[in-house]
Amino acid sequence: MINSALEPIEEMLRIPAPAPAPQGVACDGTDLWIGSNETHRIYGVRMQTGVVFEEGAAPGMPIGMVVTGESIRVVTSEGAEGDRYIRRYVIGHGFKSEAIPCPEHTGSFLAWDGDHVFLSQRYEQRILELDAGGTVIRTIPVPRQITGMTIIHGRFYVMTCENKACDDMRLLRIDARKEVHDITEVAGVPFVARGLTWDGIKFWTTAREANELVAFIVPSISI
Repeated sequence: MINSALEPIEEMLRIPAPAPAPQGVACDGTDLWIGSNETHRIYGVRMQTGVVFEEGAAPGMPIGMVVTGESIRVVTSEGAEGDRYIRRYVIGHGFKSEAIPCPEHTGSFLAWDGDHVFLSQRYEQRILELDAGGTVIRTIPVPRQITGMTIIHGRFYVMTCENKACDDMRLLRIDARKEVHDITEVAGVPFVARGLTWDGIKFWTTAREANELVAFIVPSISI
């Protein structure tokens, strides 16, 4: 279901996901990186064709990810309790051994502003800015549950839903650079979307139920 009061996204491209149950998605400027909840692997994927050029086993279920220079930071769900950690995947080399526990062992998606990593906590409806050791620097409240996020020119773009049913997906823009945060609902999304990234021209997310990667724009907004 899409909220009729909001402008719908405009899909530009759909390509098959490299594995079932895609969730995390990141872009290194040229290619996409996708995590599969079913195979517990991450995949480097050519943006226009979906061809896989690299893959690696994750030390748990890969939930969300973001490219940070030559590495990819990945939230993994590990153990019987599904505790969440932030791990580092070096492109061309695989996962490294270090792991940073997520605050309260809870977290889903990641964004990076060039200096700090930001972690979303879905059911707490907040974004946490973290230092290099995983200590919380500040907390940014969000009015809905977060199912994907990215940062573009200093502002968050956040895929959200109202509750676990995920029947009203909305893309929000949050400018948290001032004391009073500016939050705008910019578009409705007509499918269950997980993950969010930006390739410099368009957004990418996953259509989880269709096992597809979706590129889209929002015509009315200028980025």
